Amino acid sequence: MRIWLDGALRDADSAQVSVFDHGLTVGDGVFETLKAEQGTAFALTRHLDRLTRSARGLGLPDPDPDEVRRACAAVLEANPMPLGRLRITYTGGVSPLGSDRGESGPTLIVALGETARRPDSTAVITVPWVRNERSAVTGLKTTSYAENVVALAAAHRAGASEALFANTVGRLCEGTGSNVFVVLDGELHTPPVASGCLAGITRALVVEWAGAKETDLPFEALEQAEEIFLTSTLRDVQAVHRVDDRTTAAAAAAPGHVTAEAMRIFDARSGEDLDP
Repeated sequence: MRIWLDGALRDADSAQVSVFDHGLTVGDGVFETLKAEQGTAFALTRHLDRLTRSARGLGLPDPDPDEVRRACAAVLEANPMPLGRLRITYTGGVSPLGSDRGESGPTLIVALGETARRPDSTAVITVPWVRNERSAVTGLKTTSYAENVVALAAAHRAGASEALFANTVGRLCEGTGSNVFVVLDGELHTPPVASGCLAGITRALVVEWAGAKETDLPFEALEQAEEIFLTSTLRDVQAVHRVDDRTTAAAAAAPGHVTAEAMRIFDARSGEDLDP
């Protein structure tokens, strides 16, 4: 496996990041995950735009988009595979121990791992922890992912692939690495960014292409929904057939009609344009 680290391709076994890198010591970094099919990354421009927004949110220098594009192209060429998870990580670089940032400049890493297509439907759980919609890092895709690790481990113990959060005022927010959509009275809804959720790339495309409404929803909407589905870079659109111990209304035929149509639209539109 070959990865990109600070300006060059390197063997993964010999690539080294300092133990004083701020991304390691305090989670001072941002990242993007892209789907790569047959050597081409999907929606690269949107992901680079969000990487820059996240970096600015942390006060990091803007990443050089041309360098990141070169890095992605080099890694994809060096590691051919049918379907891959392309990861761009951009951190505060070597810094003193503690929260103060050093002056060495950021670290850029691009790596690729092989993955498989997700099932058409999945199970999720709800968790007692909440997203803080007023946090300093709300809406930023940072490397501070520990609460997602904890919640996802709980999901796996319950035989599910995702955990869903409310925010601090009890409104539906998001999953550990996905956005959530619900069908209510035949209409498709997803929580607004103001709920504290990440502005997902796949989420934005589904809102645009499938006509979903951004709606402030109670967490109980998961119990009332006729259909539920998740979106993310590697899930695309994935139906939900079980929430906690409750099967969804459309579980017997998951994906339901609205979800199936969203899946069809997303597959068609994303196949027509790899950088929408």
